[in-house]
This record gives sequence, C-alpha cells and structure tokens, in this order.
Amino acid sequence: MSENMNLTLKIWRQAGPDAKGELKEYKMTDVSPDMSFLEMLDVLNEKLVEQKQEPVVFDHDCREGICGACSLVINGRPHGPVRRVTTCQLHMRKFKDGDTIYIEPYRAKAFPVIKDLMVDRKAYDRIQAAGGFISVNTSGNPTDANSILIKKENADRAFAAASCIGCGACAAACPNASAMLFMSAKVSQFALLPQGRPEAARRVKHMLQQMDHEGFGNCSNTGACEVECPKGVSLENIARMNREYLAASFVPES
Repeated sequence: MSENMNLTLKIWRQAGPDAKGELKEYKMTDVSPDMSFLEMLDVLNEKLVEQKQEPVVFDHDCREGICGACSLVINGRPHGPVRRVTTCQLHMRKFKDGDTIYIEPYRAKAFPVIKDLMVDRKAYDRIQAAGGFISVNTSGNPTDANSILIKKENADRAFAAASCIGCGACAAACPNASAMLFMSAKVSQFALLPQGRPEAARRVKHMLQQMDHEGFGNCSNTGACEVECPKGVSLENIARMNREYLAASFVPES
C-alpha cells in the first residue's frame, strides 16, 4: 500500500489578465496517492480558505476527461507527465514523496490568463463556429444513421478525429502556439464523411482564416501537439487539412 506524500507546489498566481504574475510556493502534507490532481488542488484551496487566503483559481468541469476544461501545465507539460490523460485523470501516485511540482496556465497569445491558472479558450469556440459544422434540415424527419454507406476505414478515422475535446493542449505544447491539430481534427471529422463534403471548401477556408485572426502560430511539424494530446489525435489530420485547403483554394467563394 502506498504511503501518503509531502509535496512542494509552485503555482502561478496572477490577479488578472493585465496583472503581473509570479510563482508562489505551497507545502502540501499527507497527500494520498489515490487523489486525482484536481482533488489535491481542492484540498489546497480548502486550507487556503481556512487560513483566510485567496484560493487558487483553476478551470474544471466534468472531471472525467471529456470536457477539456482542466487546462494546466504540470512540470512543463500540458496535462502532466502521463500520456493520453487529462489533468483530471492524473493521479498523485504518478509523483513521489518530496517532489516539487510546478503548476502553470497554458501559455499562448490566443489563450489570455483570466486569473491564476484559468485561461480564456474561447478562441477555439470561434474557430469551431467559423465552419466546424454541417448545414442540414432536420425538420422532424430523421433518417436512419446507416442510410448512407461509408467505408469503415473512413468512419474510424472520422471518429478518431472527433475524439478531440478542444482542451488546448496542442497549442500550449507547440513552440509556435499553433492550433493546427485542433483545427485539423475538426476539419477531418467532416471531410472524411459524405455529409461534410458539400461545405468542405468553405469550411476549411473560413476556419483557417479565423485561426489566423485569433493569433495562433503556424505549424512547423515539431509533433509536440500529437505527443501531448490527451486523446491521441494524429498529425495525419494536419496533412489532410492541408490537402483540403489546397483543393479549396481552387474553389471560388459562393
């Protein structure tokens, strides 16, 4: 049975978007290895409140690895040291007694700090709104899901692309703060299916234009995004998006 741990936390504290931030040190004792990382932060905040201090602000929601809200950089890596897990799925058993853990917000121009560890990731929402959808008339007449035949290979690839949770780890890991992996996943999940083909050209052009407008950088194929993605979204999607954009450049705007 694992014993409880004593840890040193160095946490980024920043009062607001325009305030000067700094790393502050906190001592945590008797940390259970069975705690999730966010539960450990909950315990820290309880202690800070008891001591009449300002609790640490951090983003979270589902705590099941689905929503993508838990956007933390832990010891220099988005979501922490374990591959293919989100921060909320990370457990303290991955750390050792006496460890010093650095906890920071995502670092990207397009993700401004709101307070402490919470950043504004609405830039991803605006990219999605620019074209990450299909226009259909549902009108109370649903059709069978299998009425259009789709190759299993394409269906599997579309499903893998759609597993992106929009957490922002790709942009946070990228030295250029590029959102190409996120955007390519949203483009690919439609490009691979017949329902997404009618608007394919408009979609990729509008989404790429919005990504540039938000201030994200360009992709230089470092591959850091794929390594840090908690859902394992593949770089193949970026190649597919580039092909889609090249083809769309020959299609006039309707």
